Amino acid sequence: MLIRRVELAGAEVVDVRVTGGRIAEIGAAGERLPGRADLDGRGAALLPGLHDHHVHLTALAAQAASVRVGPADVGGRAGLAAALRTGPPGEWVRAVGYHESVAGRLDRWVLDELAGDRPVRVQHRTGELWVWNSAALRAAGLDGDGCFWREDGRLRAWTPPVPLDLPALGRRAAALGVTGLSNADPQPAAGLPALLSVLPQRVVVMGVDGPVKVLLDDATLPPPAELAAAVRAVRPRPVAVHCVTRVQLLVTLLAFDDAGAVPGDRVEHGSVIPAETIPWIARLGLTVVTQPHFVVERGREYATDVDPDDREHLYRCRSLAEAGVPVAAGTDAPFGGFDPWAAMRAAVDRDGAEALEPLEALSLFTGRPEAPGVPRYLDVGTPADFCLLRVPLREALDTLTGDVVRATFVDGRIVPAHL
Repeated sequence: MLIRRVELAGAEVVDVRVTGGRIAEIGAAGERLPGRADLDGRGAALLPGLHDHHVHLTALAAQAASVRVGPADVGGRAGLAAALRTGPPGEWVRAVGYHESVAGRLDRWVLDELAGDRPVRVQHRTGELWVWNSAALRAAGLDGDGCFWREDGRLRAWTPPVPLDLPALGRRAAALGVTGLSNADPQPAAGLPALLSVLPQRVVVMGVDGPVKVLLDDATLPPPAELAAAVRAVRPRPVAVHCVTRVQLLVTLLAFDDAGAVPGDRVEHGSVIPAETIPWIARLGLTVVTQPHFVVERGREYATDVDPDDREHLYRCRSLAEAGVPVAAGTDAPFGGFDPWAAMRAAVDRDGAEALEPLEALSLFTGRPEAPGVPRYLDVGTPADFCLLRVPLREALDTLTGDVVRATFVDGRIVPAHL
């Protein structure tokens, strides 16, 4: 493939030839590569394809067959009841994105009042909790209050299969310029890499060909020495530790002090990073993979749910980068919006000292899959995984919206796309 007149690195306009899935030649400014052009870039930017460094792909694909019941989707108790009664009577209802601000705390009896005698299961916005009503429990031969914390693997055996249109998800990602995805499930199901192989993007599965994911919860938090032992047990593989509270981060840093950090070790989310821990993170050489868009998407709920002492420490970006901490981002979809451009805008538009410049925000999604804080560049010999924009880089940075993506290439081939 020969692509003419594209802007590389926001500077010179060049021709690019792709052979065997890699960039074979780059014609310097004014030097026209021989051959007939397959595509005219018209002076628009050619960027490394975006990589979503933290996403849950099967849950995201299942979202299309689910009812959304988050604060932005339904209005109060009546709206939740109407949403849960959609579809033919007797069929299972899978609802996602719930937060207590919609209708308070749920259990089986609350869902019985709202949904009637149809099997209903509702997932909390965090992905940590499922709540089932009595009809669903009876269908599975289960009992109790219907609340299941971190039990997705066990529950899967009792629920009907959910259709997963992964090719559609791949096209949706391509429309946003995404060429790579890191699946961040803590315990990937058997056969998951084969299932995800239908995606046109390059996929990294944590725990298989990526870092080993370690999930922490405050209620079951191990002592630092125990976490350090778990880290040593998987060495030399890197580890990605889920940290969404102050105490989880502290235990993680103590464990890495004990076990020693290796290249590729990561803090996932870094939801609350007190300022005094930033030099510690930098000393250990950890990468932070964060979600700056949560400050926008969950701002109203954070105003009441988050301890006032923690609010200034949420989803840091600039302070980490200035301290030399490699920073990258993932959407955490479906538990966050699946749009890396929206995450970039959130990183730029946020109030206070954590805001990034547009080019810095773009770099959150252009790092290497195995080293998210290390930028990728397009050069001779690099994989031909890139996105062609409709405009020069300067104009794209003014808006930071997926509308600027014209075409996405993986392994030198255009990926069909739609939103």
